[in-house]
Amino acid sequence: MPASEPVRLGRKRVLPSCPNPLFLKWLTELRDEAKEKGLKTQYTYQKAISSLNKYPLPLQNAKEAKILQNFGDGICKILDDKLQRYLRDNGEDAPIHSLPEGAPPAGRRDNNNLAPSKKKNAAGDHGKDKGGGRGGGGAAGKRKREYVPQKRSGGYAVLLALYRESQIPGGKGYMFKMELQTEAQPLCDKSFTVPDLGSKYTAWSSVSTLIQRNLLMKTHNPARYSLTEEGSALAERLDSAERGSKDDPEEVRSVGDEDEEEGGPGVVDLTASDDEEEDEKEEEQIQPAERLTCVGQQRTEADGTRDAGNTKATSRKPSAGSLLPGTYEIILCVDFIETTGGGSHHRKQELVKELQRNGVSFDVRKLNVGDFLWVAREKVAPVPGQLRAPAARELVLDYVIERKRMDDLCGSIIDGRFREQKFRLKRCGLRKPVYLVEECGTAASHLSLPESTLQQAIVNTQVVDGFFVKRVQDVRESAAYLTVMTRYLTKLYQNCTLMCRSRELEGDGGSEEEVEERGRPSCSLISFAEFNHGAVKNKCQTVREVFARQLMQISGLSGDKAAAILEHYNTPHSLLTAYKRCVSEAEKEKLLSSIRYGKLKRNLGPALSRTVYQLYCTQGALT
Repeated sequence: MPASEPVRLGRKRVLPSCPNPLFLKWLTELRDEAKEKGLKTQYTYQKAISSLNKYPLPLQNAKEAKILQNFGDGICKILDDKLQRYLRDNGEDAPIHSLPEGAPPAGRRDNNNLAPSKKKNAAGDHGKDKGGGRGGGGAAGKRKREYVPQKRSGGYAVLLALYRESQIPGGKGYMFKMELQTEAQPLCDKSFTVPDLGSKYTAWSSVSTLIQRNLLMKTHNPARYSLTEEGSALAERLDSAERGSKDDPEEVRSVGDEDEEEGGPGVVDLTASDDEEEDEKEEEQIQPAERLTCVGQQRTEADGTRDAGNTKATSRKPSAGSLLPGTYEIILCVDFIETTGGGSHHRKQELVKELQRNGVSFDVRKLNVGDFLWVAREKVAPVPGQLRAPAARELVLDYVIERKRMDDLCGSIIDGRFREQKFRLKRCGLRKPVYLVEECGTAASHLSLPESTLQQAIVNTQVVDGFFVKRVQDVRESAAYLTVMTRYLTKLYQNCTLMCRSRELEGDGGSEEEVEERGRPSCSLISFAEFNHGAVKNKCQTVREVFARQLMQISGLSGDKAAAILEHYNTPHSLLTAYKRCVSEAEKEKLLSSIRYGKLKRNLGPALSRTVYQLYCTQGALT
């Protein structure tokens, strides 16, 4: 085997300079200008610079650059205008493939860096004089500087809000998204929910940057946000500067002074990275523009200040996010399936006509669970100069109706939709589900299930599942019931101040039960956006949720029984592990028999326990 060739040692080959330094210089200036203004076009210019650096041939004009990646009509037009101006000032014969005398060189290495050029000039000009300082060359000049968000930016507000939450005695140590946005909004100049005109980014986009810089942690589902050790240290400094700024405004500047000396205000401002676009899309699905800012947990503040040191307890006092009496109206929401399509189109139109004839204000929209519900919609006035009025905030009242004709009830029992719909109605977050059953006269005698079975299913829905069941004869009576309910709810809520609660906030409904007992309506409601998103039928599910649905396919195993099993074994793996620990076959069959379920705390029983065991532990086909 021949000996391997000796390794050649030497300096790396110096890359040739860009053959189009003039275009490179102009693109660099455009990028730095966009960076100082905080514009997203800085990334577009940077991509164009990278493409131009890789192109080895000289260009005669900017139009020839269209063959390069990331060069569009806009950039080419800007460069052509600059080229024409350059030729007018320096003559038609002026060289375009070399820089004018006295101009700074536009090298490859410098132009590949996204930081503003004045930072590099400062490092180069002052490095020799200040040796060892921040602008010095060598290792000291390459040291990565600490990241500090700009004052009253999104990242600044998020850090302060989380830090002040962590200083509350007995606090959770984390915050949910809506809760965090509510607390951080007064500390930020931009909105956390509505993007600026001409932009798709909000102050919430800064959260991705904080996570990437290891200042913020995002855990659990729904997401919980908390500070890391580095983030807590930085937030403490920002909070101290914020408190000191009330007496000495110069103290706040000292926190971010070092960043402003090097790169200007644009450097410390939080900007979204490439993958933040997907994050923003995900958040917009959960919370569109009409979402109501949650006031689930308000902090009491002394003398109107927002100092965390003065925060002592949580409160449910009305705030800017609440709907005061007279500022909202009660609207009936009708699922669009109830008004269009299907073989019973004429009956559905009859329902709409009856509601219109009764003078009911209703809105047809897509409901992911239920057929009818009511929302408290904010009354908004048109803004002068704008084509459309601002999006109204909406809170969902605690009543949701599932409408069933007898033939539909029969079909849903046969194909399994009946149990699934009841299960989803229980979990939708509304406290008063209603089943509206249309008897359809003698039509029930021609169905594939006996009438006694259907009547038993209706009774079980009321007695076992705890739903309110309203029986009517036809579509006209259904419309009459919806009309009466709409007028009843309008009167019930006419003097109520409504506040938004989040289903994410644990233990948020403790005091509401006491209010219900006194005969007054619940005034802590969820937003329509959160309700409809949480009720999506085919959304991503956890292993626990899939396991529950799997158990409910067993005959005789209801939602309450499945929930009782999940309290002991929340995944199939934990159940199989428990079976393996059993020493005998009889013990395995009776493993679940003593689990109690429901309000009466009855045992599951040996028969159901044996069925579950056979399903998960029998090898081959079941007999």
